[in-house]
Formats: sequence, structure tokens, C-alpha cells
Amino acid sequence: MTFLAFLRDNARWLAGGFLLTLFSSFGQTFFISLSAGNIREEYGLSHGGFGTLYMAATLGSALTLPRLGQIVDRYSVKHVALFIIPMLALAAVSMAFSTNVLLLAFTIYLLRLFGQGMLTHTSFTAMGRWFSAQRGRAVSVVTLGHNTGEAIFPLIFVAVAVAVGWRNTWLMAAAALVLVALPVIVSLIAVERAPRASDPVARVSDARDWTRAEALRDPVFYLLFLGVMAPSFIGTVIFFHQVYLVELRGWSLEVFAGTFTLMAVMTATFALISGQLIDRFSAVALLPAFLIPLGAACLILGFFDGQWSAFAFMALLGVSWGFASTLFGALWPEIYGTRHLGSIRALAVAIMVFASAMGPGLTGLLIDLGVSYPGQIIAMGIYCFAISLVMLQVSRRVRARATQPLAV
Repeated sequence: MTFLAFLRDNARWLAGGFLLTLFSSFGQTFFISLSAGNIREEYGLSHGGFGTLYMAATLGSALTLPRLGQIVDRYSVKHVALFIIPMLALAAVSMAFSTNVLLLAFTIYLLRLFGQGMLTHTSFTAMGRWFSAQRGRAVSVVTLGHNTGEAIFPLIFVAVAVAVGWRNTWLMAAAALVLVALPVIVSLIAVERAPRASDPVARVSDARDWTRAEALRDPVFYLLFLGVMAPSFIGTVIFFHQVYLVELRGWSLEVFAGTFTLMAVMTATFALISGQLIDRFSAVALLPAFLIPLGAACLILGFFDGQWSAFAFMALLGVSWGFASTLFGALWPEIYGTRHLGSIRALAVAIMVFASAMGPGLTGLLIDLGVSYPGQIIAMGIYCFAISLVMLQVSRRVRARATQPLAV
């Protein structure tokens, strides 16, 4: 089946998943940070004070997600959407009307939990369950919702905020969720996708259905996170400390900002490419390779002072992020089956959120202690290459046990 035929035959489910990831933007860092200046001014918070509050709220959402994420295993995607989209809208309303720091912290907690967490988690879990032979393609398509949100929502937010103010812009975001996202998404996913006779045969069969308790006793589960956490950790660190890096290198901040467009294009391109490769070879087969471009990116950024290194870094980061975004959507059902996919994947997402939240604080502390920031970036690159060797062993182990009963 050609890619266009795949899109045509599965348009409603792919569109539903795409919109779930698109509207998760309202809980993503890039969107919330558009209000950061106004928040710091109105609440009397320093950069460090707001950063600490944001980290605490994000960590709280990460701790909640493993339990809440299990609802995707118990209820249909439609019923889950009927709950999580209004909750994200409620969080947006709370952002518009909050007047004290405690309510602000709770608001950001809700935005992170239902936006970055549950909308993305629900979309990827649905794709993992609804598709088998074409799972890689499905995940790569809905992943583009994130890239689209990053491309359009900042421009919309800034334009609307100039006209009506930042708080009213959050009210309009809530209205968009309730009046547009909710009815459209629910209508698209009202009927769950069922296997068809025309579906191609999967090249790699899903594993038996593990429970989350069984997965937690599996050494492979923990080894996987050594690789899974790296893209979120490294990407968030570089973005959070971008002003410091630009000052350290003597670069133009405006030129550095232009590298984000290159990263977005590369991420979208390689998300689609990796989807095709996963359907052909399996997600497990790609595990040893997806961190290699990120490792090279870190070494280039750490060793070279020229501003060209920022473009090289962003391009290679986009390659790894593109592979990672699709890989992580397809990997878990291959290794742990689909019956308890929601609860297992929720834990995986929580750990990635935790890594993204801890990265800026940890590296910032090292900077304060006098540890070279370029040296830290080089260490991250070395880590990526070392963990790629670990992922090679993980890939071999998963393939070997797929042919025999697993002892737990």
C-alpha cells in the first residue's frame, strides 16, 4: 500500500490523532512560555522563581500521569477525549483568571498534565493499538501535529495577545478547545479503527500482552530509558540555556533563533522517513541508531565556536528527534503488546517529562559550580554514543526473547 493510499483509507483516525497532538500545544513549554514575561511581571516572580515553579508543576504532572494514563486502557479513545479536552480548556480558563502564585502553579500543573501529557499520550496509544503493520506510518503522521503547533500557534498567540491581551488570549484558547477541537476530534474517533482484510501483514508481530507490573520487573524496561530520556533531556537543556550559549560563543541571538526553523523541517521530514523504516524493519531494529545523529550534534556544538555549528546541531537534532518521536510511539507495543499499552506508555511518558524538567536545573547547577557548559554538551554527545551500544544489546535481547516464552 502506498503512503497516499494509507492516508486516504485511514484519514479520519489519522486526523483525529493529529488534532490531539496539535492541540496538546496549549500545554507545551513553547506555548506557555509565550506568557512568561507577563506572568513574571504580574506575579512578581524572578526568572529563577518562575523556573522553579514551572519545574515543580511539571514534575507533579509527571508523577500523576502513570496513574491517570491508565484510563486509555479502560475506556474508548472517544470517552477519554471527552474528559481530557475539557480539562485542558478548564486549565486555560484558569490561566486567564488566576490571581495568586498557588493557583498559577496548579494551573500550570493542569496544562502540563492534560496538554503535554494526556493529549499526546492518548493519540500515540490509539495509533499503537489501531495499527500494526502500518504503525510507524500512523505515528509519524500524528507526530506532525506537534510540529504544526510549534509553527503556527506562537504567531497566532502573539498577534491575538497584542489585540486583546495575554489573559484573553488564554480564554480564546479555551474556546478553541471546546468549540473546535472537542467536537471535531470526537466525531473523527467516534468509531474505533478495526483491522481490515486489506491491511498488510505486519513484518514484526507484537509481543504478548505484558502487564505494567511485569514490565517493571523486566531489566530491558529500565535499559530502554537510558536512551528514551536522552533526546528530551538534551533538547530541553540546549533550548533553556540558549541565551547563555549565544553569549558564551558571541553569536547573534536572531541568527540562532533562525536555526529552529531548520530543526522543525528536519524533525518533520525524518519523522515521516522513520515511520516508513519502522514499518519495514521494526522499531526495535532502529533502537541502536536513533541517538547517533544527536551524539554527533553535541560534539559539533561543544567543540566548535563558529555559528555554523548551531545550524549543524539543529539539523542533526532534528534527525534524532524525528526518529525518536515516531520510534517511541511504535516501540512499546512491539515489546510489551497492546492490551496494557496505556498504563505502560503513561509511565514512559512520565519519565521523559521528568527528564525534560530536571535537565535545565541540573545543568544550571553545574554552570553555577563553574563546570564548562561546552564541556557538558560534549559529555552529552559521548553519552549518546555509549548508550547506542547499550541499545544495540537491548535490540538483540528483545529479538532473541521474541522467539521463546519469557520468564518473569
